[in-house]
Amino acid sequence: MDDNFEKRKKVIYDFICDDLYVPMKLKEIAVILQVPKEQRTELKEVLDSLITDGKIRLSQKGKYLRGEAGRLTGVYQAHPKGFGFVSVEGEEEDIFIGEAERCGAMQGDTVAVVLLRTPEGKRKEGKIVEILSRGTTRIVGLYEKRKNKGYGFVRPDNARFLQDIFVAEENSKGAMDGHKVVVRLLSYGDENRKPEGKIEEILGHKNDPGTDILSIVKGYDLPVEFPEKVLNQAGKVPEEISEADMQGRKDIREWQMVTIDGEDAKDLDDAVSLTWTDDHFTLGVHIADVSNYVQERSALDREALKRGTSVYLADRVIPMLPHRLSNGICSLNEGVDRLALSCIMTIDRQGNVIDHEIAETVIRVDKRMSYTGVKQILSDPDGEEAKEQETLVPMLRQMAVLSEILRKKRHKRGAIDFDFPEAKIRLDEQGKPIEIQPYDRNAATKMIEDFMLLANETVAEDYYWQELPFVYRTHEAPDEEKIRKFAIFINNFGYSMHVGQGEVHPKEMQKLLERLEGKPEEDLISRLALRSMRQARYSPENTGHFGLAAPYYTHFTSPIRRYPDLQIHRIIKDNLRGRMNDKKIEHYESILPEVAKHSSETERKAEEAERETVKLKKAEYMQAHIGEIYEGIISGMTKWGMYVELENTIEGLVHVASMRDDHYEYYEERSEMAGLHTGRTYRLGEKVYVRVSAADRLTRTVDFEIAEKGDFENGKDQ
Repeated sequence: MDDNFEKRKKVIYDFICDDLYVPMKLKEIAVILQVPKEQRTELKEVLDSLITDGKIRLSQKGKYLRGEAGRLTGVYQAHPKGFGFVSVEGEEEDIFIGEAERCGAMQGDTVAVVLLRTPEGKRKEGKIVEILSRGTTRIVGLYEKRKNKGYGFVRPDNARFLQDIFVAEENSKGAMDGHKVVVRLLSYGDENRKPEGKIEEILGHKNDPGTDILSIVKGYDLPVEFPEKVLNQAGKVPEEISEADMQGRKDIREWQMVTIDGEDAKDLDDAVSLTWTDDHFTLGVHIADVSNYVQERSALDREALKRGTSVYLADRVIPMLPHRLSNGICSLNEGVDRLALSCIMTIDRQGNVIDHEIAETVIRVDKRMSYTGVKQILSDPDGEEAKEQETLVPMLRQMAVLSEILRKKRHKRGAIDFDFPEAKIRLDEQGKPIEIQPYDRNAATKMIEDFMLLANETVAEDYYWQELPFVYRTHEAPDEEKIRKFAIFINNFGYSMHVGQGEVHPKEMQKLLERLEGKPEEDLISRLALRSMRQARYSPENTGHFGLAAPYYTHFTSPIRRYPDLQIHRIIKDNLRGRMNDKKIEHYESILPEVAKHSSETERKAEEAERETVKLKKAEYMQAHIGEIYEGIISGMTKWGMYVELENTIEGLVHVASMRDDHYEYYEERSEMAGLHTGRTYRLGEKVYVRVSAADRLTRTVDFEIAEKGDFENGKDQ
């Protein structure tokens, strides 16, 4: 750096160190030091350099102060393009870290960061000054052996790990080229040296059936096998309930009730019942009493807490509890006695819960039903399915009536319904995808959803007013800045949304989604609306649920597959049995913050693994359709190309480089891609025809090229 720059730094530093100096913004410093406008960029560079040196710091209001920049601690999230973000607990927004400011940090590392810039209305920028602890010790990837060399490299599956890992021959465990492996890091490398590792496990060849998903399971460190102690404990659980188990419980085995699930569901943990009069309904939501068999602090409980949730991947389920429980005594199978925790609600004809009871019960399900079967009964009252289930038809019809009332009531208060088509993937015996289509969310699935939502709200409100320790499912209002950016974006499409002083009401979002219904841009704007929101999480504090427009909400209905549900079942039972004394309250208050935090983290991890599995199978499916032409909607745009989503939910990228007929420029403010010579313009939400040009299972990506409508129609005719 030249002498002049260093002299300027000294002058500015001495100025800020002066006893008469008061914290100022860049513009104020420039005015006092008489720095001309054209030299203010240089002044900014000097101030940035002093921050980097740790001699001065920048306040939240953008004023420069003497003293070392305040160090913040957070977790580094890398981006495949080299830059990254540090998320700091308690901070609204992540801090942007440029590639040059990374300090060798890798995905998941806990780091110390200082702020370099806090531009108004934009994300803060920082520099990592120390790596406090490494977040990753093992990486899953593809082993590539160098021909005629005594070493190889592991290419990480996760694109957030930017460097290949060097593996010396003696650390290769005999892995061959093309093997998927788990490698333990021996060193993390630096600017001049790649990280080095030792292969600990060979998962199989990249083309072997099941290796691809096993790689995701290992990559997310999902526990597959249950420890022997846990299995032994599960093995001692009885297969049938005894007379002693039923003592003190409300016996409702004579009530007509059903389970309604997908055809392939194994763990049936919720049943529903309904009776009705002219002026009210009595809805029962009956949940398997898992806590009766999973005692707190037992080996089963510790393992369930560690897992946090069941994980549903394309070809397998990794359950939270062993199958002996989830498919056995905790599954509400047809015609057998089962223990349940029931929420029995009296609901008026306007959908208001006018009375309720939460009770330990004994139940017996009359019939196991499927969503498809119930849908057929509701849509064709005279059909074969309806005739076969004649005794249940009146109850199912009244359930449909109540479901409609509840849905309208939720809609009226402003609940947002993001009805995205989830992918349903059908695999053959080798695990190859043979069909991908949107999941059918029909009247029966919505009905069960409505009943579960109401039970969750009713239980949450009950325990909130009892002022007892509890775990809530919370969803905070969107970040003001994000929602303002979203409001500006939708203006490009001719839509507007009222954003009040620092907040938006869920009803505003709901009204927008209604206006979008059936429009080409519906899916796109709905997805962007969802991204502008915060993620729901578990918390011992009740702050309400923005998306549902609900002041009280919890997760009560799935203790087989979600730990928070199991946790609140214990609290409810302690309370019902009169055991909620001061000591119990103190105990729950001490453990619930960590239970809620850990459950939120395991949920995120499970969601990511599930998403990656779907992307993998979508890419594998499209490998068999290279060259075929599809109709799709432009779902996203970047400088490097535009994303197109097909009707079957598969999304791919049209690279700018493949649009050879012109030179295209991306205009972010208008969300469009415009050709400089042909004048052709592509806009978000527009319908286009694309040809599949490539699909890669390893990177889980699909590439498209623009095609013409005529090519698409000719392809259909063949």
